[in-house]
Order: sequence, then C-alpha cells, then structure tokens
Amino acid sequence: MTLPRSPQDEGFLQTIRAILVGTDRDFTEGSLGRAILLLAIPMVLEMAMEALFFIVNTFWVSRLGAVAVASVGITESLMALVYTVGMGFAMAGTAMVARRIGEKDAKAASVASAQVAWLAVGTGAVLGLLSGLFAPQLLRLMGASENVVSTGGTFARIVLGGQGIVLLLFVLNGAFRGTGDGAMSLRTLVIANAINLVLDPCLIFGLGPFPKLGLTGSAVATTVGRGVGVVVQLYFLFSGKRRIHVRRETFAPDLGIIARLVKMSLGGLGQYAVATLSWVVLVRIIARFGDQAMAGYTVVMRMIFFTMLPAWGMSNAAATLMGQNLGAGKPRRAEQSVFRAAAYNMAFLAVEAVVVIAATPEILSIFAKDPSILPVAVPALRTLAYGFVFYGLGMVMVQSFNGAGDTGTPTLINLATFWAIQIPLAWCLAVWGKMGPQGVFWAVAAAYSAQAVVGLLAFRRGTWKTRTV
Repeated sequence: MTLPRSPQDEGFLQTIRAILVGTDRDFTEGSLGRAILLLAIPMVLEMAMEALFFIVNTFWVSRLGAVAVASVGITESLMALVYTVGMGFAMAGTAMVARRIGEKDAKAASVASAQVAWLAVGTGAVLGLLSGLFAPQLLRLMGASENVVSTGGTFARIVLGGQGIVLLLFVLNGAFRGTGDGAMSLRTLVIANAINLVLDPCLIFGLGPFPKLGLTGSAVATTVGRGVGVVVQLYFLFSGKRRIHVRRETFAPDLGIIARLVKMSLGGLGQYAVATLSWVVLVRIIARFGDQAMAGYTVVMRMIFFTMLPAWGMSNAAATLMGQNLGAGKPRRAEQSVFRAAAYNMAFLAVEAVVVIAATPEILSIFAKDPSILPVAVPALRTLAYGFVFYGLGMVMVQSFNGAGDTGTPTLINLATFWAIQIPLAWCLAVWGKMGPQGVFWAVAAAYSAQAVVGLLAFRRGTWKTRTV
C-alpha cells in the first residue's frame, strides 16, 4: 500500500509546477516555508508583469517621438490614481477572501469575490465615463502642451475610459491571491502582456493586416490585452476550476458586503495616498538642486523598484497567510507566518544590500548612460542600501495588517514615519544642513527604518487578532 504524499514530501519539480500552474493546498496546514515560497514567487512574477505593460508601451511609443512619449507619461501619471484605487480595492478583497478561505467557507469567498468585482465595475464605469469625456481637459490640467493634447487626446480617452477593465484586473487578481492562487493571477497577466506585446507594434506601425493607428494603437493594444485578461479571470471565476466558484446565486450585489469592502479600501487608499504624496514633496526638495540631482533620483528610484520586487512578493505572501490563518482560528500560526516571512525578507535584502554597496557604480551604469549623474546616484543608492534589512521587515509588518483586514493601522504608521519624520528630516538635512540631495536619501533610509520599528511594535500589540472582516 502506497501512502499519500504529504506537502512536506513534495519534490522540486512538484513545487515548480505548483508555483507556475497553481495548487489547491491548504495554507493553514503544513510547512510555512513552503507556503511562503508557493505564494511569494508567483506574486513577484505578477508584479513584474504589471511593470512590463509600461516598459513595452514606452519602448514602441518612443519610436514616435518626444510628444508621443510625453502623452504616454502624462496619461500614466493620471492612471497612477486609478492604480491606487485598484490596489485599495484589491487589498480589501484579498483580506476578505483569505479570511473566508481560512474559515473553509468557499461559498462566502465566492460571494466576496463577486462583490469586489461589482465595486470595481461600478467605480470604473463612473470614473471611466467622466475621464474619457474630459481627457483633453485632464491633460491640460496636468500641464500638457496643446501639441501633446492634440497628439495624445485619443490615446488618453481610450486608456482613461478603460478604467473599469483595469480595476477588474486588479481586484480579481486580488481575489485569487486571497485564495492562495497566485499562479492564476500570474497566468492572467502573462496572457494580457503577450497580447499587448504582439498588438503594440502591429497597431502602432500598421504591420501586416493591421491598420496604422500610431499612438492610438498603443492604447488599443493595452486595453485589448487587459480586456482579454479580465475575460480569462471571469472564465475561471465562473467555471469552478479554481478554489472560488461564483454561481448565479452568489453573484447578486450585496450592499452590506460592498460597504464593508469600501470601508477597508479607504484605509488602503489612505496608505498609498500618504506614501505617494510624501514622494511628491521629496521630489520638490530634490528639484531645488538641479537637473542632475533629479536625474540621479530618477535612476536610483528605478533601480530600487526592481530590487524590491521580490520583497513585495514576500510581503504579499505574508498578507495572504495572515488572512487565511486568522480565518481558520489560528492566530499563532498567522503570527509565525509573518515572522517567518519577515526573516526571509530581511535575509534576502541583506544579501542584496551587500551586492549593491559593493558594486554600486557597476550596477548604476546599466541604468545611467550619462556619467554626470553618477556623483549623485552612487552615494544615494548606497545610502538607501544601508536600510534594506529594515525595509524588508517594515514591508512585511505593514502588509500583515492589511492581510488581517486592518488597513487603518498602516495608514497611521505611514503618516507618522513619512510625514512626521521623512519630510521634515529631508528638508533639515538637505537644505538647512546643506547636505543637498544626499540629505533626502538619508531621510528616506531613516523613515523606512522607523516604519519597520513602529510596525513591529504595533504588530506585537496583537490587536489584529480580534479584527473582524
């Protein structure tokens, strides 16, 4: 008689298959290390796929000239607000679905998934209609020239008008992540990116049977790619082939659940708004020191974005494990999940920090072709790298609260560390202390280190254990 294989007995190939294809594993049981691995890696790849949309579009649009690139850049700055709304909704949906999955209530998880989808559709329809109609006025509000408005007006109408698709993509991927099915989210974005990758040059330049649409073609390609991704999501949502199965009786709008999702989402929106606005202020401070300082800042931030992708994946894995284990009535395992994920994150970023500090000029040369910005960028990147270990801890702590459905505490933490510490310290060091741009980067390192400490202290209070979602 052959005994069934336990999760701990799974081999390397089975683990890789589970990462890429998905698994119906119960993450409230078994090895925490394997659970974090199975959740984190698809989420890292998913975030890379999100970034790929912008990279591909910029690559092809750059062939159309500076005005076209400016049109994309300004429109994307407007879409950043949409992404913030999407992340807030997704955060709430992930927490609610994860809690229901932990409670072994698949039907309630399906209901929660349907309600967050309704929330996205309703919000996207209103925002999409208004911003699509008034796209040229919004471009002018952002400081676009009439040349940019003329060239990119249709592009902006299509992209901004498709906000409902973007929001659905975010929230349904969040629902799948809440079930622990990060592979489904990854699959959706791979399909969406593949379509965008093929259609972008075809519609921009009129390759083969496709019409030559120029900049408008990029908007159509991106919207179609994302739209097909949503269709794939909905197919698996209704087909019953994944852990959540939305049926006709669970699809009807439930205003009570939608209201709870909105309440949680506001906390998530607050987190991102506080962080985003603090970066706007920092940019204003750095801009005082000239174009080279701004260029150095831009290159360093681009570098930090890519180095932090794995850390974000680990943090999102911790959020899912937190929600599911609280739903299963296992607060101790939820706490262990967070500390284990934090330890992995800190260890990974410690290795990254050593590499970055040791080879800063060589790494930056990949992103910075102008050697004149290196005197700003090199010390800046090294300064930020000194705090990598703290960043790893802070990211997990903040996301663990979100996974528990407590989106208010991270907002307060961000207010305390970014607005009470980061901005005043940046001004004091850079301007009064005459440290220039380097003072800003020291303030950033100090603020994120403080976020880690404050987040850890708040987490150890344990108020998240009694949070209802």
